[in-house]
Amino acid sequence: MTINGIDHLELYVGDARQAAFYFDNAVGFRLCGQGGPETGLDGQRSLLLAQAGIRLLLTTGLSAEHPAATYVHRHGDGIAVVALAVDDAAGAYAELVDRGATALSPPRTLTGADAEVVVAEVGGFGDVVHRLVERRGDPGVFLPGAIEPVTAPGGTDTLLAEVDHLAICVPPGQLDETVAHYEKVFGFADIFTEHIEVAGQAMNSKVVQSPSGTVTFVLLEPDTGARPGQIEDFLRWHAGAGVQHLGLRTDDIVTAVGALAGRGVRFASTPGAYYDGLEQRVGRLDAPVDRLRELSILVDSDHDGQLLQIFTESMHVRRTLFLELIERRGARTFGSGNIKALYEAKERELAAAGASSAAAGGVSA
Repeated sequence: MTINGIDHLELYVGDARQAAFYFDNAVGFRLCGQGGPETGLDGQRSLLLAQAGIRLLLTTGLSAEHPAATYVHRHGDGIAVVALAVDDAAGAYAELVDRGATALSPPRTLTGADAEVVVAEVGGFGDVVHRLVERRGDPGVFLPGAIEPVTAPGGTDTLLAEVDHLAICVPPGQLDETVAHYEKVFGFADIFTEHIEVAGQAMNSKVVQSPSGTVTFVLLEPDTGARPGQIEDFLRWHAGAGVQHLGLRTDDIVTAVGALAGRGVRFASTPGAYYDGLEQRVGRLDAPVDRLRELSILVDSDHDGQLLQIFTESMHVRRTLFLELIERRGARTFGSGNIKALYEAKERELAAAGASSAAAGGVSA
């Protein structure tokens, strides 16, 4: 079995049209397909959006009993299906089930005039499903007979290139067993392990990757011996394991962030003190530090190079799923060095504010 990459991601959402409006107008995706009861998708409405090598399928259940509606009721809007591109969906399905994967949907073939697509489904992590997708013929045909192509107005953005990784939160005690599951069943390799501790909060992180190097999961587990933090918040608000953020690679993060911010995408802010001595921490930068400061873009480095990254604010009412934009300049890691740097920058900022307040108080006295 060979996993060639992420074919698409399916999000279960409360309102597919509303979600599509955000991804289209703000993030630069374009509507290219749709399906519903009229195309054989009983009880649901689905919209397909794409940008470069990224495809998002947004699905809303039309009744309370539909799996998408059940998912949204429990978890809120989120990534419910991670579809994996394979050479042989039927063979991969049989092999994965034999290795211990939960069988969910046996292989079925969707046939059109220009393409044939074979799909099957097995269990993944939490309530997230892995859909195995084998494509024959025209690769631009998504699911023949189920998703009809649509030509939407507007240009085609290429600000974002492909899915870089998925960051997944799991409950305490489930990190090692989740890693073991992906190693045994899917043949992934554990390529990076880290314990991150800052400001009394701590988490364990392991990265697993497919043999092809095209599918990467960053798995995060809270350290219960430390003060509760953002991972516990996600698990509580999401009601269990799930995708915390979707990392999207870009070839030019400065241009991409500037464009998306201009369209209304809200990005996490970075303390100005973070940029003090930035080049001393990570090495010489190609981008002007003042521009990185203006856009709140973070920079980290490893033995292979640098990476530039920034996180959006969550677009969901539960404050769960959000996006990461990442530009890799050789670096293979995921910016964990920024966690400590951000915390220290915030401490300097607060200390400076405290000193200014004290000075002002002395003058006024």
